[in-house]
Amino acid sequence: MESLSLELVLTAHPTEITRRTLIHKMVEVNNCLKQLDNKDIADYEHHQLMRRLRQLIAQSWHTDEIRKHRPSPVDEAKWGFAVVENSLWEGVPNYLRELNEQLEANLGYQLPVDFVPVRFTSWMGGDRDGNPNVTADITRHVLLLSRWKATDLFLKDVQVLISELSMVECTDELRALAGAEGAQEPYRYLMKKLRSQLMETQAWLEARLKGQKLPKPAGLITQNEQLWEPLYACYKSLQACGMGIIANGELLDTLRRVKSFGVPLVRIDIRQESTRHTEALGEMTRYLGIGDYESWSEADKQAFLIRELNSKRPLLPRQWEPSEETREVLDTCKVIAEAPRGSIAAYVISMAKTPSDVLAVHLLLKEAGIGFALPVAPLFETLDDLNNANDVMTQLLNIDWYRGFIQGKQMVMIGYSDSAKDAGVMAASWAQYQAQDALIKTCEKAGIELTLFHGRGGSIGRGGAPAHAALLSQPPGSLKGGLRVTEQGEMIRFKYGLPEVTISSLSLYTSAILEANLLPPPEPKAEWRDIMAELSDVSCKMYRGYVRENKDFVPYFRSATPEQELGKLPLGSRPAKRRPTGGVESLRAIPWIFAWTQNRLMLPAWLGAGAALQKVVEGGKTE
Repeated sequence: MESLSLELVLTAHPTEITRRTLIHKMVEVNNCLKQLDNKDIADYEHHQLMRRLRQLIAQSWHTDEIRKHRPSPVDEAKWGFAVVENSLWEGVPNYLRELNEQLEANLGYQLPVDFVPVRFTSWMGGDRDGNPNVTADITRHVLLLSRWKATDLFLKDVQVLISELSMVECTDELRALAGAEGAQEPYRYLMKKLRSQLMETQAWLEARLKGQKLPKPAGLITQNEQLWEPLYACYKSLQACGMGIIANGELLDTLRRVKSFGVPLVRIDIRQESTRHTEALGEMTRYLGIGDYESWSEADKQAFLIRELNSKRPLLPRQWEPSEETREVLDTCKVIAEAPRGSIAAYVISMAKTPSDVLAVHLLLKEAGIGFALPVAPLFETLDDLNNANDVMTQLLNIDWYRGFIQGKQMVMIGYSDSAKDAGVMAASWAQYQAQDALIKTCEKAGIELTLFHGRGGSIGRGGAPAHAALLSQPPGSLKGGLRVTEQGEMIRFKYGLPEVTISSLSLYTSAILEANLLPPPEPKAEWRDIMAELSDVSCKMYRGYVRENKDFVPYFRSATPEQELGKLPLGSRPAKRRPTGGVESLRAIPWIFAWTQNRLMLPAWLGAGAALQKVVEGGKTE
């Protein structure tokens, strides 16, 4: 149980088209309905609730459903913080309380106080893949804003604790911490001291957000331990003095929030396309007169990168004035290096194809002066890249520098959206399974703890599926390193929009992870693999035959769906296409799915699968 690890990554993909103002009204409608379920409420209360419901419905009816302006990356980040404040902040402690009660009732086991299996990360303000609006300055601003919001929420918690912890009896350890000033009410004294630190921290962060550069105050809170230690000291004292019922109330909830959210509130992933790093290094090597990195062979790239990673001298020239694009890549790495440790979760490389794509990021981070080992996760997202994923990771793990640097841990991201758009849902699903299976075995053999990061969307065409069934369908051993998965767009609201729904969603993930690790599925038989390979091949050919080779497909797609109109709607900060020009191949997976959803054809969820199944059945392979 204590090895359970769940990390949910909130993304700003523009599939949540409902305006935030309407979402707030829906949440209030839900609260009214919950109160109306209470049969014991007085008549006047019932009348007031019904009147409020009518007001909310009227407000929603007369509110414009469509945004007038495209949200900025900061707006998207604020929306993510609102989800934390309105739902997750309450939902996570309640989920852990329910989990603990079930374990205690059925197994006589209690969760340790510091055990919190669920953490939250965000791509909002960090995902710059194809989004020129997400800059280094935006990421820096969102990091500060996230810390400010965390401080604000913990201030509210501590204020409640000041009101509740009025007790006098305490342990000698706590009395020593409180000193003579806090002898009368030691718990309150420590909480008031923590409140002062939080207020000081919040004021400093507000100044930074306004562009002011102030010296760091003595009480500035930058690490989780600064929150944890006074809270945990109070918890231990209450337990030791026979006041466990008090310790296990609001105080325990706050301790668990420190572990789950902490000082950063949500950590940020940085995501960038592999070619941006290649172009930056190419520009650098041309300036230095040592060749053109972009034109080198893969072997030459690796040799150069490993040599520079082992070197103690800097590579970046001091007087160099890089292009705007390269400057942005370097500035992003500098933001990562300067960020408080623990506020950046990982660096994800989209469209990763070779070992040099991973080594290049490590070199750029080293040149920026990063002082900690940040996980760098290659994202394999097309059919060819998924098929080559194991070869790429095998080559990396055979590099002495790399093996020493990662310290026995590796994260790999599996792309669901782009692979399904590239090859069809059936071929993509089989390629994803095979890639995971091969990576698990390779890492087990090398003694590496593998964390698979699943880039699932909400719809079937983007890897969406019921959480429990989806996790149990993965290869054996795929969840040993924990689960890391994206929660995208409208799925954030569906799964975590209300505290009660949050508990249900987290419980489903928990049960699936435990079941998969305790009762792993059997290894697929060789004949099953052969049938899946045939299904994959036939479905891929059928899918690509229509989407890529049929000259009438693109005109039909643009006539039968509102694809071009959707690209003009102010749904998100990211452009609908990776490149301004180009056809379906340059269209992102999200508008691709979104467009088909509007005419209810749902083509990405089935094209190619029917033909493949029919051929296998006709061949007599029905068992």
